[in-house]
Amino acid sequence: MDTGKSGGPAPARTGGPARPYHHGDLPRVILGTALDVIAAEGPAAVSLRDLARRAGVSHAAPAHHFKDRIGLLTAIAAEGFGLLAAALDDAEDLRDAGVRYVRFAREHPAHFQVMFAPELLRADDLELTTARTLAGGRLRAAVSAIPAEGGGPDTRLAGIAAWSLAHGFATLLISHNLDGQMGGQDPDEVFDALTGMLFHPQRP
Repeated sequence: MDTGKSGGPAPARTGGPARPYHHGDLPRVILGTALDVIAAEGPAAVSLRDLARRAGVSHAAPAHHFKDRIGLLTAIAAEGFGLLAAALDDAEDLRDAGVRYVRFAREHPAHFQVMFAPELLRADDLELTTARTLAGGRLRAAVSAIPAEGGGPDTRLAGIAAWSLAHGFATLLISHNLDGQMGGQDPDEVFDALTGMLFHPQRP
């Protein structure tokens, strides 16, 4: 029997090995792990118990910070809208805003998948509504900058058309439905060309 240096019995070890995280890091670790799962398998694959296993923490740890699966996905969506607002912050015009929107989807595909799935989110969450309003304001600012002759008589419809184009293109792009049709072109350049076809001053 190991008596240790003091000559008495060595203290018995209780519990398992130390957890490989610091408490201050846990929310970020869980969010990052969830984003990896979503990018690889989609939002339906997210489970708090599975995320805890992947992160090497107790199965109750994620719920301590996010309460439940909806709370976690809502936090991801809120972060996504904040990132989108930042990406659109200094867009020069509607075409530039559209390119930035598509680029955001390419760079943050997991956020993008969750942000526009209201059935997965807690709609009245303050952080989510604040970030979504901020991003929406940046998009509306880009639409309002359309020259009257280029946007038509109804700027609201022009905004819907512009968002539909950017969102549809981004969704097709990140789901790899355009892989065989892009011809190796840069997605930003392709989208910029598409926007120019639809939103430009009408010539007399």
